[in-house]
Amino acid sequence: MACLTTGQTDSNYFKKRVLVTGITLTYLTGMTGLYYLWYKDYPQTDFHFFNDNREWLQMDKVGHILTSYNMGRYGYDALRWAGFNEDESCWTGGSSGWIFLASIEVMDAYSSKWGFSWGDVAANTLGTGLFLSQQRLWKEQRVILKFSFHQTPLAMYRPDLLGNQWYEQMIKDYNGQTYWLSINLHSFSPHSGWLPPWLNIALGYGAYGMLGGTQNPVEYQGNILPPEERYRRFFISPDLSLSKIKTRSKTLHSVLSVLDLIKIPLPAIEFSNKKGWKVHPLYF
Repeated sequence: MACLTTGQTDSNYFKKRVLVTGITLTYLTGMTGLYYLWYKDYPQTDFHFFNDNREWLQMDKVGHILTSYNMGRYGYDALRWAGFNEDESCWTGGSSGWIFLASIEVMDAYSSKWGFSWGDVAANTLGTGLFLSQQRLWKEQRVILKFSFHQTPLAMYRPDLLGNQWYEQMIKDYNGQTYWLSINLHSFSPHSGWLPPWLNIALGYGAYGMLGGTQNPVEYQGNILPPEERYRRFFISPDLSLSKIKTRSKTLHSVLSVLDLIKIPLPAIEFSNKKGWKVHPLYF
């Protein structure tokens, strides 16, 4: 955490104490919850490396990019709220996602199911770099990373791997996840009066047909699995930048900024090698 600056107000001192306490509790709660959700069913082992770059059609790597980026965005906003200056907020808050995910990587390294992945570290660095480079160059985030999810019928075939409940599937079932690169049009063309500041265009990436990391097994617990074809999916869709919506309430603005992680369901055009072009009237 950045150092408290000389001459800070009592209000900022209180905010910084609240922030440090909140970060500590969030970190401990997050690590504990992740252990019980992800690691507790697998034995521990010695520190080891694991190359998982070919798994899940790289959906997990895109997830690392999104997580490190948005945690950096939230960290920056939190430090600015607490009264830290731009440089402190940018470098310390903006790197918080990388630091948090590095802890998860260490947990992976001691789990027999996974291992320390340099591919994950590279993805974490890319996400953090996307935030830092925009903040240093433009003092704003013109391109943000978003997430959407819908449940799929594939999860019922491998509930151990893809999740039983919807909240587990939202993290584990890559078949229902879509990651979006949402570009704010007004930020790149500020003198175009006809472009509303909240209008974005989003480019999405997803994948489907995955019942295993690198390939689909033929059977699971004695049951024959369907012969699903694994394929990538690409999307384009309009989007709303909630953080660009003007409001007089700082609290509401903060809530909208946090919710900007979620891609709002809107019409989308999909392309895949398996199904070609497809129009979705409403895509989650």
